[in-house]
Amino acid sequence: MISFENTEIAFRSKTNAQLNKAYWLFKIISYPLIVKLGKLITPLALKLNLPIKKIIKTTIFSQFCGGESITECDSTIIKLGGFGIGTILDYSVEGQETLEEVEKTVQEIIHTIKRGQNDLNIPFAVFKITGIGSFSVLEKASTGEMNDAEKLEFEEIKKRVERICQSAFDSNLPVFIDAEESWIQQAIDRMAFEMMCKFNTERAIVYNTIQMYRWDRLNYLYHCLDEAKNHRIIYGVKLVRGAYMEKERVRAEKLGYPSPIQENKESTDKDFNLALKFIVDNHDFFALCAGTHNEESSILLTQLLKEKSISSSNNRFYFAQLLGMSDHISFNLSHEKYNVAKYVPYGPVKEVLPYLLRRADENTSVAGQTGRELSLIQKEKKRRRLL
Repeated sequence: MISFENTEIAFRSKTNAQLNKAYWLFKIISYPLIVKLGKLITPLALKLNLPIKKIIKTTIFSQFCGGESITECDSTIIKLGGFGIGTILDYSVEGQETLEEVEKTVQEIIHTIKRGQNDLNIPFAVFKITGIGSFSVLEKASTGEMNDAEKLEFEEIKKRVERICQSAFDSNLPVFIDAEESWIQQAIDRMAFEMMCKFNTERAIVYNTIQMYRWDRLNYLYHCLDEAKNHRIIYGVKLVRGAYMEKERVRAEKLGYPSPIQENKESTDKDFNLALKFIVDNHDFFALCAGTHNEESSILLTQLLKEKSISSSNNRFYFAQLLGMSDHISFNLSHEKYNVAKYVPYGPVKEVLPYLLRRADENTSVAGQTGRELSLIQKEKKRRRLL
């Protein structure tokens, strides 16, 4: 059975200096108060044009991002590729509102697809529909309560999505459509499925993201199998636990409807693992990217693939983790010849800041995440000292 305890493999891409830098960064963000203060002070400092961009870029930005542009990501792409790990370029700029900004984002996403064309080190592209369309229109589209102007705007969003998916199809590079808040997800699910019907007849080009911290998503996955069979497509699934838990619960309580979020982490883990088994059991109709930092789920997927005699190199099955996190999972899986990719966010420091602050917040709020990172780094530092 694969082990994630081999720190020599996990950190073989890092020099001693890089290892020490990662240690101190995780040490700092292990303190919730420091993260809370950072979330308040950093955006204000940038807004006031205080000279902190260099500090951000050489610390948290360099840990979790590939660069400010695709070109700046090239060294990360090559480095990861040298260890058999793919790169998923993620343009992490958020909150674009004007048509000019939206069009620029569409073009940048298509640029990531073109960059990945014919590059074995880039197995996927990715985008968020809220990056190229109005949140409020997506919310109205999910309820079906659009006026004529909103219907026209929604059609424009669909055209942008199709342009991106067409580019992915033409480039033969699969693309992930990220999941978002539950109250806009229905519109996203419909668009993703429409794109699959158009582009996934021979292989999975379009992947929809399913968040298993929602208690209704396992049944939704069963529905996906029916749709795949009925429409004779390969249903692309990026499976994750989820990213909007607190926001979902607060909104549900405020508006007085049942929370869509699982009662506890154990229920989420259970459904995530059941989803893995369901997809592998029905692998003729699915392609899967398991986006997880959970060791148990990662090991389970390797076992399920072996039980079905599915090769570790079968390109319908991928593992994915975020750059700067869970290298013990990514590098050990890659060492055992499994398909692995890292999400590599990029964009101007100021505009990627919301993503970076979420990463810091996530590492303090997810039980055991930062502690696990620190213990593995300490273990590797000790191993190197004894050489």
